[in-house]
Amino acid sequence: MASAILLVLVAGCGNPGGVDGNLTNGWGPMAPAVGFTPASDTCHTANFATAGARSTYEEVGCDLQHRTETVYVGTYDSPAADADDPPADGSAGARSAYRTCDDQTTKYVAGPWRNARLWIGVTHPTPPAWSGGARWFRCEVLELSSVEDDGGVVQRIGSLRNALSDGSSDLMLTCYAIQLDNAGAIQSMPPVGCTAKHNAEYVGTWYAGDNLEYPKKDADWTRFHDGCRKLVATYVGVPDDADLQYRTGVVSLPGGEDVWALGDRGVRCYLWLDSAGLTGSLKGKGTKSLPVQYK
Repeated sequence: MASAILLVLVAGCGNPGGVDGNLTNGWGPMAPAVGFTPASDTCHTANFATAGARSTYEEVGCDLQHRTETVYVGTYDSPAADADDPPADGSAGARSAYRTCDDQTTKYVAGPWRNARLWIGVTHPTPPAWSGGARWFRCEVLELSSVEDDGGVVQRIGSLRNALSDGSSDLMLTCYAIQLDNAGAIQSMPPVGCTAKHNAEYVGTWYAGDNLEYPKKDADWTRFHDGCRKLVATYVGVPDDADLQYRTGVVSLPGGEDVWALGDRGVRCYLWLDSAGLTGSLKGKGTKSLPVQYK
């Protein structure tokens, strides 16, 4: 009965007046669907996220208040691109993307970004977008209120492109007034101008290499402090010898374990003279500015 009704309905169909029955009417075929790809040189009000959903993607002018800035958009290569899911933290694909973003951010801000109050992250497609063929990744840079105590994200106005080009930006890491708690650990590390009284100064970034684990024990930290002391010696202009440990203490600050898993081996290094009241930079000042204090 159902098939009979169908036949009757089909047989009863005809063309209304003025209609030729050609539904395409000579139109060309529709273009294939194209997945969403974010743009570089854009700013965003949303908080940083490792997975970027199209529904939350919104560009704003960098002259308006924003939290993140996209410095580069890349594409995952095989074998990461052939996987069923976006690259997991610590995977070869994730590490490769982070390394690209590290390099691209340095180019974008026109200087080593670790020398400033900056942080970078990699955003990849959501799993549904990945299943739909999206293979992009976004390199994001953020300004922090402080890198020494994992400070919060600054809602800044203005692009970070070329922000470090002449080294005079207020983003640059300089001098600090470290305060200790009763157990001898760093309680606070507020930045101050180097002409103000301080007891610590940023000297550069030491790269730990892939053979070291993220520091957790005293023995782990000793290797990091030794690496930073070498930078102190070069920065101040003192011998890198057995007496160096008696000239200055050091503060060694790697990124978090999350970026360590992505291959970030940069360690920000600071010379530290516990009770000193320095009122100028020690850069290039030599042994008289940093004498052997005790043995």
